[in-house]
Amino acid sequence: MSSANTHPPPPSTSSQSNENNNSSNAASAAYLCTHANPSIVTLATCNLNQWSLDFTGNVRRIHKSCTLARNAGATYRLGPELELCGYGCEDHFLESDTYLHCWESLAELFDLGSTDGLLCDFGMPVLHGGARYNCRVLCKDRRVLLVRPKTAMADDGNYRESRYFATYRPPPGSASGGGGGGVAGAAGSSYGGETDMVLLPPHLFSRFHNQRYAPFGTQYLHLGDGITLGCESCEELWTPRSAHIDMALRGVDIIGNASGSHHELRKLDARLELMVGATRKCGGVYLYSNQRGCDGGRLYYDGCAMIVCNGRVLAQAKQFDVRDVEVVTATVDLDDVRSYRASIPSFGIQAADAAVAVGASRRFVRCDDVTLGGGPGANVTADGRRLHPRPEGSDEGIRLHKPEEECCLGPACWLWDFLRRSGAAGFFLPLSGGADSSATATIVGAMCNMVTAAAQADPEGEVAKECRRVCRMDGDDAAAAPSSWVPSSPQDMASRVFHTAFMGTDNSSEATLSRAKRLGEAIGSYHLSIKIDLMVEAILKVFQLTTGKMPRFSSRGGTISEDLALQNIQARLRMVTAYLFAQLLPWVRGRSGFLLVLGSANVDEGLRGYMTKYDCSSADLNPIGAISKNDLKRMLLWAADEYDYDVLKDVASAPPTAELRPIEGDDADAEHTQTDEEDMGMTYEELGLYGRLRKISRCGPVSMYRKLCVTWSHLSPQEVAAKVKRFFYYYSINRHKMCTVTPAYHAEAYSPDDNRFDLRQFLYPTSWTRQFAVIDAMADAACVDNVDEAHKKLN
Repeated sequence: MSSANTHPPPPSTSSQSNENNNSSNAASAAYLCTHANPSIVTLATCNLNQWSLDFTGNVRRIHKSCTLARNAGATYRLGPELELCGYGCEDHFLESDTYLHCWESLAELFDLGSTDGLLCDFGMPVLHGGARYNCRVLCKDRRVLLVRPKTAMADDGNYRESRYFATYRPPPGSASGGGGGGVAGAAGSSYGGETDMVLLPPHLFSRFHNQRYAPFGTQYLHLGDGITLGCESCEELWTPRSAHIDMALRGVDIIGNASGSHHELRKLDARLELMVGATRKCGGVYLYSNQRGCDGGRLYYDGCAMIVCNGRVLAQAKQFDVRDVEVVTATVDLDDVRSYRASIPSFGIQAADAAVAVGASRRFVRCDDVTLGGGPGANVTADGRRLHPRPEGSDEGIRLHKPEEECCLGPACWLWDFLRRSGAAGFFLPLSGGADSSATATIVGAMCNMVTAAAQADPEGEVAKECRRVCRMDGDDAAAAPSSWVPSSPQDMASRVFHTAFMGTDNSSEATLSRAKRLGEAIGSYHLSIKIDLMVEAILKVFQLTTGKMPRFSSRGGTISEDLALQNIQARLRMVTAYLFAQLLPWVRGRSGFLLVLGSANVDEGLRGYMTKYDCSSADLNPIGAISKNDLKRMLLWAADEYDYDVLKDVASAPPTAELRPIEGDDADAEHTQTDEEDMGMTYEELGLYGRLRKISRCGPVSMYRKLCVTWSHLSPQEVAAKVKRFFYYYSINRHKMCTVTPAYHAEAYSPDDNRFDLRQFLYPTSWTRQFAVIDAMADAACVDNVDEAHKKLN
């Protein structure tokens, strides 16, 4: 016997089925021959060196990044935060002109074809409903698909976003908030009926598909090939309820994070940890884009654009570079994302809960005619190469610079941006042969190394053209130089743009004179040795003729006031001399232009106030103003090997000295007996600790004392109290110096820069009556933890 389901099928049925299968297989094979797998996509992100309010230049760099992304086979391109106008516009964000020019720039990008065949995620400010928003604008084929406002503002440290922008909150009942129905949208798009809409300037955009409005809100895009794509902006990644978590639970495949994140020593580690951890926990493809360069202020945006998938780093751009545009791409299989998420049971449970939440089905904008994967040209480069996902185990290695490298390379790039954008002919540095001025000189040397390498690699590129202009090799000063001229070496470039001078007095030692000269020769600077004793004597003669008195150093019977005045007049005359030579040296050398004066006061001396107001710490720029002395010494040792500046080892080992008092002893080659740490009454290591506790740990005198009693357990409470009180006394009496501090590269989280970062008073009650009394009471009682007991003793 046999059952019905064991009989063979009728011959005619079998033949028909085979024919249908063969036909289907042939159709599938034909499709795959001409179309890519729709789940495989090539994505691009970039570093851009934008300049605030340089709308024309910003458009040029954005368009170049789009072209590079398209040529690399990408169908999606992510750009930095507020890239159309530049992140650092600050109070210019309060001007309506800024918003108008951004819309004009977007229309120009449409005209240039930047979005043709490429889904672009641009950053720009948008004025909507009477409020200013920091937005992402997603476009493709000259159509705005979504305007996505930022939902968390960065307001700490150097950031003031809430001063310029409103934090977006979805209105009740909106699609981005969970309500609304569905209506047809613009040309292949649909979105919730209650979705907020932003008006596009008609005089600019009506000629593009006659589009007048675009969706405005926190939705994500649901594309025609089933791929979903969302946005997260900078600070949103750092918040407890990051936007990427909700999007991942809703199945969003690709998330782009556009940032305006500035460099700070050791900060990149935390940024990387957040992105890798986010995708390891939630799955998905996470793209990060950032500005890289100085856009007009104290900050250097440190790039490092990257693509991360399921906790793996697939691509990473450079953190420090002199090129304006860098694009990195990765080809990924989105099925890997879906498989990864489905393999985590707890993720599936939370995703199921999110799917049934109120309004969950209406939190996206449908773009049925927009695709990323599939299509004949998908994942194919401009030269015809077909791209494939990188196999497991072949990830891009994470590249992190050591702090001593960051101290050198970041300020070097910052200086290059200032030099080429200011129109200056170079730099002038008073080079004393000490650690601080030598560190500044080393940074300029590193700049020359980076620029020369980039110019030699591409003599017709943008860096080479800028180098020729800065070196005055492209105009009247060029003296028939070839149009393709590039520096033959970093020293060749330094000899044209870097000017150094040792400004000695009778109080200067032969040791520092020698170090300054040898370092100038190693870097290649135009170096001078100047004696300023005649100027010092002239000023003192005027004082004597006016008052009938002549001040003396304390070692020669003078008072402390006389001693300080004699030191300060030397320091201040060096500043005057520096500006004189900076203005006239190009003329002396038969060249045009002016020089930017560089300062060299480190962050610890600024914190303590161990500097003369309007001395050589007063300059046009200070590349080390937010770097500690200890980090600078480590940088000197690294650079000695990296750039073959052997003299830096001697500089790093020499005791820091101001050389403003007379030399004691007969050995002219010996180091000066006046040392910085003795003058300050504290070590540089102690200063770094005070700075971190004061700023980063937010400690006043009492809480700093309590913490240091634990850290310095080898000292008595009275010794700790004396150190803390000494620091706060000198900090408070010298705080006024930070009001006139030279614009400095921001590198250290405990920078005392009064202008933007460390917002505190400059007129203090320097006796700190209540605070010091509490410390004294606690020290006398040797009771660090019991503040209440100390207060009882006071009362």
